[in-house]
Amino acid sequence: MNFLAHIYLSFGDDEITIGNFIADSIRGNKYKHLPERVQKGIVLHRAIDSFTDAHPIVRKSTKRLHKNYSHYSGIIVDIFYDHFLAKNWNRYSDTSLGAFVDDFYDLLEDNYEILPVGVHRMMPYMIADNWIFNYSKMDGIGRVLNGMNRRTKNKSKMNFAILDLEAHYGDFEKEFTSFFEELTTFSHQKFISL
Repeated sequence: MNFLAHIYLSFGDDEITIGNFIADSIRGNKYKHLPERVQKGIVLHRAIDSFTDAHPIVRKSTKRLHKNYSHYSGIIVDIFYDHFLAKNWNRYSDTSLGAFVDDFYDLLEDNYEILPVGVHRMMPYMIADNWIFNYSKMDGIGRVLNGMNRRTKNKSKMNFAILDLEAHYGDFEKEFTSFFEELTTFSHQKFISL
């Protein structure tokens, strides 16, 4: 899953949210210096990723993309799934997407000193261009995919994946909806056990 899903699946706990968000910037166990609940957020993030990567519905989504994007298919599906979460946000939350995202950006700024350097570099762009809110729009997803393609020095061709999303929109949305219900249940159980 991508940024929005990880934030949402922190269930309103600020420190868990920070850990869940920064986990991809932390290698191995190099997080033991962080506050305990931030560490638990990192553990939650990794559990979410393992559950997602092994799930048959997600594998069905990635298989549809594998011929064109090879090992980048999983990253693309994460982005697509965040689009469907953002697009259908009112099904999952009573708080508007705009307010939820603004609160998250405030949380990052309030905890800036514990964020990894990579997050420090990314934050100004993420906030200025409102990446997470713009997942709800096709042009927002197009910009994310273009940016990811640039990061791979145009090797991934991820910028073309917007065409796959358009061509199989209903299939991807149905897969997301089924999978996300299971993921939410799994994540909540893991959250309680932390």
